Amino acid sequence: MNRPLTRTDLLSLERYSEQRETMRRQLVAHKKQRQLALGPNVTLYFEDRRTIAYQIQEMLRIERIFEAAGIEEELETYNPLIPDGDNLKATMMIEYPDPSERRQRLQQLVGIEHQIWVAGSASGRRYAVADEDLERATEDKTSAVHFLRFQLPDSLIAEIKSDTPIQFGCNHPQYDVQVTIDGSLRAQLRNDLA
Repeated sequence: MNRPLTRTDLLSLERYSEQRETMRRQLVAHKKQRQLALGPNVTLYFEDRRTIAYQIQEMLRIERIFEAAGIEEELETYNPLIPDGDNLKATMMIEYPDPSERRQRLQQLVGIEHQIWVAGSASGRRYAVADEDLERATEDKTSAVHFLRFQLPDSLIAEIKSDTPIQFGCNHPQYDVQVTIDGSLRAQLRNDLA
């Protein structure tokens, strides 16, 4: 389930074009089960093999990439976003609809990407590793999009797989929130740790 994608997992541009609308509708429903609102302005979108395959298909379509070397390059770029069995991976979006408020808040939220955590009842907080591919923030402002990896010890994996309450949160001085997960998101994250 967590294995990297290969070219054989992808559709040709022609086949993808034929199936795109159906696949998009299915993926929207799938992604809804994999998102977590951390307060009103931060959302974590947990990635898996299916969300990343769709992202690659979209990139190949937009860029009209059909040669093997180009496809391999996209696979190398996106495969690291698939969970490895002992971690969870998420795209974090900081969302403020008003552009001037967004600009101001991104300045106030410098470092927020390093303040996102997960915890179980017996496990302490495990902070996400942010933006391993490239730095997305400066001293003056953070980015509205970050890529996070939650590397989990066996004890926390066991808690996620059990019925132990699991919380995600942020302890940035300008954005302090924590939420307990359950339901379909919990089931999805269990699958990521299989």
